[in-house]
Amino acid sequence: MVRFLILPLFLTAAWMCAAAQQPLPHSQEVVDVTGHWVIEAKNWNGDFDTKTVDLEQQGNAITGHFKGPNQSGGLDGSINGHHIVFRTKTKHPLTFRGQVQGDTMTGNFHVMGKEGEFHAERTAAK
Repeated sequence: MVRFLILPLFLTAAWMCAAAQQPLPHSQEVVDVTGHWVIEAKNWNGDFDTKTVDLEQQGNAITGHFKGPNQSGGLDGSINGHHIVFRTKTKHPLTFRGQVQGDTMTGNFHVMGKEGEFHAERTAAK
């Protein structure tokens, strides 16, 4: 009887060890967003303007500096797979959410209850 209980436990333990050694799925890889990015933004009223961010990255955490036409300041955020979120530390904080593919980033941003769209290009890596 004990023999029949030990075999399933052994097989379960062996399966768990093998599964723990599998690489992360491709979507879980950390994307490097370090560098200088130029953002072309379409504001909620249809106007376009240019903003820039200089991003630094440690693991999934992002810090850096934001500069827009009317304000500038620090920022912090995170990256999870290809999904990025960062928020400016400015008088009127902007929250950017989007997807990163290589040297491009696209998504939406929010400021003072309004939403716009953005497209960014990395112009220099740090």
